[in-house]
Amino acid sequence: MSYAYPRSTGASSLPSYQSSSSQLPSYISQALNRVPGAKQWVEDGVESIRSQRPRGRGDFQTSTMRTLKRLFTVANGVILMWMFTLWWGERTVFQEHIDACVWDNWEHWPQHATPHHVAFVADPQLVDPHTYPGRPWPLSTLTVKYTDQYLRRSFSSIQKNLVPDSVLFLGDLFDGGREWATRTTTSPEDRYKKIDDTFWRKEYRRFVKIFIDPWLGQDISPSDGRGRKMIASLPGNHDLGFGNGVLEPVRDRFQSYFGDSNRVDVIGNHTFVSIDTVSLSAMDQPDPLTGSTTPTSSDDPQNRPIWKDADEFLDKIPMNKAKAEMEEIMMLQNKTNSANVKFDHHVVDATENSIYHKPNPKSKGFPTILLTHVPLYRQAATPCGPLRERYPPSGPDLEEDEPNSLKIQGGYQYQNVLTTKISTELVSKAGPNVVQVYSGDDHDYCEVVHREFNGSPNEITVKSLSWAMGVRRPGFVLTSLWNPIDPITGDSLQNDSPLTIQNHLCLLPDQLGIFIHYGCVLLASIVILFINSIYHVKFSPDSLSNGSVLPLSERRSYSPRHQYQTSGTSSSTLSSPGGLASRNGNNALPRYPTSGGVPGAKITHDTHQGLDRAEMKDKPMFSPAQPKGLRQTAVFICRDLMQSIKFVASTVLLIYFFLIWRW
Repeated sequence: MSYAYPRSTGASSLPSYQSSSSQLPSYISQALNRVPGAKQWVEDGVESIRSQRPRGRGDFQTSTMRTLKRLFTVANGVILMWMFTLWWGERTVFQEHIDACVWDNWEHWPQHATPHHVAFVADPQLVDPHTYPGRPWPLSTLTVKYTDQYLRRSFSSIQKNLVPDSVLFLGDLFDGGREWATRTTTSPEDRYKKIDDTFWRKEYRRFVKIFIDPWLGQDISPSDGRGRKMIASLPGNHDLGFGNGVLEPVRDRFQSYFGDSNRVDVIGNHTFVSIDTVSLSAMDQPDPLTGSTTPTSSDDPQNRPIWKDADEFLDKIPMNKAKAEMEEIMMLQNKTNSANVKFDHHVVDATENSIYHKPNPKSKGFPTILLTHVPLYRQAATPCGPLRERYPPSGPDLEEDEPNSLKIQGGYQYQNVLTTKISTELVSKAGPNVVQVYSGDDHDYCEVVHREFNGSPNEITVKSLSWAMGVRRPGFVLTSLWNPIDPITGDSLQNDSPLTIQNHLCLLPDQLGIFIHYGCVLLASIVILFINSIYHVKFSPDSLSNGSVLPLSERRSYSPRHQYQTSGTSSSTLSSPGGLASRNGNNALPRYPTSGGVPGAKITHDTHQGLDRAEMKDKPMFSPAQPKGLRQTAVFICRDLMQSIKFVASTVLLIYFFLIWRW
């Protein structure tokens, strides 16, 4: 169907009363001429906007009120509510939890003390295909994304705000580290046999990005003058396996990237002894070949038991401790080992043993701290204390509390506590001055005193740092060490105050609770926008914002004395009572105004100035059609609600992704 608008010599097809300032550019006019009535509709809208420009104090106030009404809308209020919510959930909540753990808030040392600050991190267990094997995409990808983000934010906040001098990991760095093949072995589980060693190296790079990079970004010297340390060489059962399930190539790969699992370090004038207890536990397990529980040894490297390295290290602990403590004292004296090595120069017989043997160093008796991934043995139903999250104490001062205790059980590649034999050997060989034990594996906090051992060492099982490990409130433990010594003799200067260690549990945000809070705000937002849409449709239809290109209905802006007419005839006209083009040319309203009712006569600019401006200003050119009936009302409400949701969601998602991207 085509529309013809023949031009006449007596009149122009465009209103001649428009000023030159309202003329559209030529290329826009040509485009609009192709759509019947579009050009006139656009020009009328431009003229209406210009007529609303403030021309006095009253008009300025009206324009200001109109602008304020556009700003203070319900949709903008919902967006503002989301801005505060997202800033709280993505920024404020982390800052508040870290600020609650500031050292000065809980440590109590003399004013002149310079303690060494340590942060213990347990069981980050980077989420991988082994964690949730049945979880479909994209939920699996989102789980990895949000757990990594949570770990990175938490650890970077610890480094930036608390600035610990040393960070010690207590094992289970990965979740499926034991499952991934090496260059010489494959996964013990059939479903993971296709995953090769490349995947493990990718997981290691994830660990570096989350933990090591933020650590290296803090270039601050400790207050005690000693260097900063990060030790992540202690393995967990998810890193290597447990007992006889440990494969030597898997252990060798872990140690090649993170260092020796069995080691002695002096930190803050305390001797830290780290033991690979997941491998050592094979010594008290039935041999998979013979079925015997009696430890056997072999000089053949291929048949060397998996527990042998840890057992030999335990036998040498006194010497290793004394050596590490002596080196620390020499470092305080600005000396090295080579400065004290003196050789005798004399002639000896060729058959005489002339190899120089350094005398064994003597231990200075620093307080000893034992690190193990698997907690030490304790009697069943031994309570873990009031800070345990999943099962708080059943009552005060209970000797036994089964729900609040660590379960004495085991299974495939795990065991909740060490056996009595392994625990006794650990504490006895670590020395008579073991004062503190730190462990992981359980994911929840537990604190017990081992009165069955000499010195009654206190053991703290550190919470998991990850929110995906079964606890709503992840955490870590801060430890303040202060043991001033004589730099010449190494003797302690605080004989009257044996307390050298202070511990504090720090809790992190409840990420699942944050998501639940987001869900509640989302529900509230939909309800608010729904009520607002009902109000628009039922009580304020003029404020509706429909998506139509052309208006649904039209209100005359001019007084009845002004008439419109076209300069020629046409098979259709612009306006009709329904807002659509009428097919009846006889009943159509004139298109353009005429002068004095004479058809075809031009209206000059002066005639246009005579129009009732107040009437044009007060009455809008177009208004939405009124809904008729319950069904049409529901359609209008849904349409307005969807437009409001799209507007709010697009803005809120942009803010949310920006907050995630920036941190």
